[in-house]
Amino acid sequence: MPPRVPKVLPQGTEVNTVLLDDRELVVAVADTAALRRQGLMHVEDLLDLDGMLFVFDDDNTGGFWMKHTLLSLDIAFFDADGAVVDRFVMDPCTADPCPTYSAAGPYRYALEMAAGTMAPNPRLLTFQE
Repeated sequence: MPPRVPKVLPQGTEVNTVLLDDRELVVAVADTAALRRQGLMHVEDLLDLDGMLFVFDDDNTGGFWMKHTLLSLDIAFFDADGAVVDRFVMDPCTADPCPTYSAAGPYRYALEMAAGTMAPNPRLLTFQE
């Protein structure tokens, strides 16, 4: 049975399995500009997802924000080899403008999970074959 995903995510959003260190995670994949822009905005419950994985074709230095995001989130940024670059806890935005969370260096992937569910010091993101 496929995992239940929030209805506010676009229909057909890819769901995949990744490893964060030794922990298997089920994630929605945001690998297009439109999916990355929407992210987890308006999501009230991740249902069967552990989080969302943002995938970029090239190294990125852009920041993330929590506009219209209802859940507190942990975010970790990873380089092209899956090594952690930076990590933050992000709270829903109640002010305008919203704060931006930017990694300490270039990253290729960003993983968002419900706050408190990500290990405090993640090291490596790998993909299942």
